[in-house]
Order: sequence, then C-alpha cells, then structure tokens
Amino acid sequence: MSELSITTTQNVNINFTAAHIGNRIAAHIIDNLIKGAYALLFTYLVLELMGMENYIANLDQWEAGTIYLIAYLPVIFYTLLFESLFEGQTPGKKLLKIKVIKIDGYQASFGDYLMRWLMRLVDILIGGGLIGVIAMANNKKRQRLGDMAAGTAVILLKNDISIDHTILKEVRDNYVPVYPLVIKLSDNDDYAMIDKLQAKIESVTGIKSVSYNSMAFVDSVLHDYNYYTQKM
Repeated sequence: MSELSITTTQNVNINFTAAHIGNRIAAHIIDNLIKGAYALLFTYLVLELMGMENYIANLDQWEAGTIYLIAYLPVIFYTLLFESLFEGQTPGKKLLKIKVIKIDGYQASFGDYLMRWLMRLVDILIGGGLIGVIAMANNKKRQRLGDMAAGTAVILLKNDISIDHTILKEVRDNYVPVYPLVIKLSDNDDYAMIDKLQAKIESVTGIKSVSYNSMAFVDSVLHDYNYYTQKM
C-alpha cells in the first residue's frame, strides 16, 4: 500500500493512500464499457432505426468521417469531460472510490485534466496501457506519465482525514470578503485559544474586528483567506 503525503499551502500535512493499479485498471474498464454502450446505442438508434446507414454509405469518406467524428466526440472526450465536471472522477473512478488530486494540495484545474487526457495517447493507447502500468508500478505515488506531467495523483477515498480537518474551507462563488488584509497572515502561526487567535490575527494584519464574537471573527478570516488564496 503506497502512502501519499500532501503538504497544503497552509503547511498542513494530509496523508492519502495512492490508488492501487488494479483499482485504476478496473475503473478504466468500467469507463470503457460505458463508452462502448454509447457507441452501440448510437449505432442502433441512428444507423438502424433512423435508417442513416445507407445515407452515410453514399457520402464521400471525408463527409462520412466528419459525421462519425461528431457522433463519437463524447467517447473521445469522455475522461476529460467527466474529470473536469466532477472534480477528478469519471463514473468508473466514482464506483471504485478513487479520484484525481493535485500533489500540491490544490484542486486540479482544467489544464491539469487536459494534460492527463493528452498523455493518455502515450500511457494507455500506445501499447495497450503497458506504458502507464509500468510507470505506476515503478513510482511510489502510483503516477502514470500523465500524472507526472500534470502534477497529479490518483487516491483512494477511504482516508480518515478530510479537508474538514484542515484550515481549508469551501468558498462560495458569491462570497464577499470581510477582511482583505487577511492575506498578511503567516502559514506558521500557532494558535492555542480562540481569543488569543483573534488577538494574534489582529496584531499581524491590522484587522479590526467587526464580528460579534471571536469565533465569528476567525470564521470570517478563514473564509477570506481561502477566498484570496484560491482566486490568485
């Protein structure tokens, strides 16, 4: 079992278990079955029920190729689409309880998913996936070449530690910061009590609390800090 330790930008260490090669292969097989089902459904509904097969047969190769390319775009971009929309998970990954994350603690971006998708040509399509399997087997983080290029890894979602145990918070898209000067905070400040924490933050940043108590103040500061660091 391979452990993956991530240090977030707030200097919080979170340990994950890298997904097993078997889990990743199983997820890949499930995703391929879904893509295959889509292809069969298209063939049955469009080519047979709608009688398009004869029409396409009478087109030149470029016109026919264009129709098939458009029809199979969901298959071609399947992994990129699902990982981008569902934060690192395809249906296969979701069923196997694994997902893609950044090894620097940030949520993977569309650019990261795109890099992984482009590298599938080397990892999976060339040699029937042998290159990707060899890369994962010889890497303690179980990264295929696409993961190495994108700075990502695939983890098991069976960890006792979650984002809720760290300083990280979800920030709503419409959240309005209360204390812009929170960006002056040091990641290494060590706080013992909530009242002392407020005093420390105020002394470091120059913030003057307008919150109704210390807990509300710290909560607003955490939201503000995540807002500014995640939007940069």
